[in-house]
Amino acid sequence: MVDNRYATALVIGSVLSLLATVYLSVAVGTQHWFQYSSPPPKEGINLSELASKFLNNEFEEKTYNETMFLLNGTLGLWWWCVQVPSPSPWYKPLDAKMETRCESFTLSQQFIPKFKPPGNDKSDEDLLRTYLWRSQFLLPLVSLALVFLSGLVGVCACLCRSFTPTLGVGVLHFLAGLCSLGTVCCFRAGVDLLHFSYSPPEGVEGSMGWSLYLALISFPLQMMAAALFLWAAKSHRKNYTPMHAYRVA
Repeated sequence: MVDNRYATALVIGSVLSLLATVYLSVAVGTQHWFQYSSPPPKEGINLSELASKFLNNEFEEKTYNETMFLLNGTLGLWWWCVQVPSPSPWYKPLDAKMETRCESFTLSQQFIPKFKPPGNDKSDEDLLRTYLWRSQFLLPLVSLALVFLSGLVGVCACLCRSFTPTLGVGVLHFLAGLCSLGTVCCFRAGVDLLHFSYSPPEGVEGSMGWSLYLALISFPLQMMAAALFLWAAKSHRKNYTPMHAYRVA
């Protein structure tokens, strides 16, 4: 029989785990991790031509970064987007309305090496930026996989009517929280290193987007869930052992 305190801890931990999973899943699937605010374009710059070159060109870090700087771009783990003039009839101004156009990174592009300076494949490989880029892609997937595995362990514990696997559930949530924090740190460090090597033009301002904050929020939620699971497992075991010894005696 499970004490009400432990049952309450398990329920609250499960709710926190579910919220963290939803937040991290939304963050991974959206592109608003980092966004740029660009000033009005200078005379002589054709936004439509620039966007067309960006969207139809082969993947090149220097090209898509330059375009994002100029076209209010946003960057995510899987996507990069720019704002371009929407098609309009001949009798309306060309810049009457802007629309967002996005392109996704393919799986092979996620593992392309990064170079110094960005986009110059004739220079030396930047190992730090390369592994930060790959880590920010892999760590959230590992985090979600650990939470899914902990859910399977929890279901098995319920079917077996055992409280012991709860300790493993807490450990898995703790590791998932570290992976979520590592995702945010790797992404932010990678962006800072990119700006250090290739600074945005004057007037372009960068800021963290809401997708990054969702991933950041999932970290404490997973840690709180892990703490509740570990506390429940440890406290239940301490109370159960003296009770079992008393009944045997």
